[in-house]
Amino acid sequence: MSQVVTEAMVRVEDVHKSYGHGTAAVHALRGVSFEVPRGELVALRGRSGSGKTTLLNIVGGLDVPDAGRVRVDGRDLAELDEDGLLALRRDRVGFVFQSFGLVPILTAAENVGVPMRLRRAAPREREERVGLLLSLVGLAEHAAQRPGELSGGQQQRVAIARALANNPALLVADEPTGQLDAETGHAVMELLRAVVRSEQVTALVATHDATLLDLADRVLELRDGEIVEQ
Repeated sequence: MSQVVTEAMVRVEDVHKSYGHGTAAVHALRGVSFEVPRGELVALRGRSGSGKTTLLNIVGGLDVPDAGRVRVDGRDLAELDEDGLLALRRDRVGFVFQSFGLVPILTAAENVGVPMRLRRAAPREREERVGLLLSLVGLAEHAAQRPGELSGGQQQRVAIARALANNPALLVADEPTGQLDAETGHAVMELLRAVVRSEQVTALVATHDATLLDLADRVLELRDGEIVEQ
């Protein structure tokens, strides 16, 4: 009986990225290669300046490498034009940032619904999905509150719900617990762990907090732009 081979959700091959020129150039990534299997939560560990954000931006289609190849959900990002990259970011990749990135004048429910408005989802579909996601992150009773009325941990939960709005295949999170205290940060990381299971998504999460690494399926360490430990 032949075996079905499932392509990894993320495949990064010999990726390089520099900023600036000549002796002043900063080499953010130096030949990075790794894979993220489907359905796993992989933590990307490293100090500030190690290249984590640059790598996440490249994987998410927000930036392009100087050399190397990146495939996400079976797509070679180098073969996508700007419209293709936009569609990938809208439909297949969900982003969670350290700064939450919520719109202050919108309620929690409205913030979660923004990605579905951008793809012109029907109002009933949008309402049902928003309700489901707010329940998933434990904020169903806070749907009508604005970001300023929520704690930092609650705002990050809204951001996670928003990232899941369009049923992405990949969740990319850049230091999602960076602005939270240790207890709240651990709760948010546990939520990401639960989301990977319940929503059947793959997650690549950058963190410098060693206490959160035990919640990941696998840990990659970046040091000076290179993967030094897997």
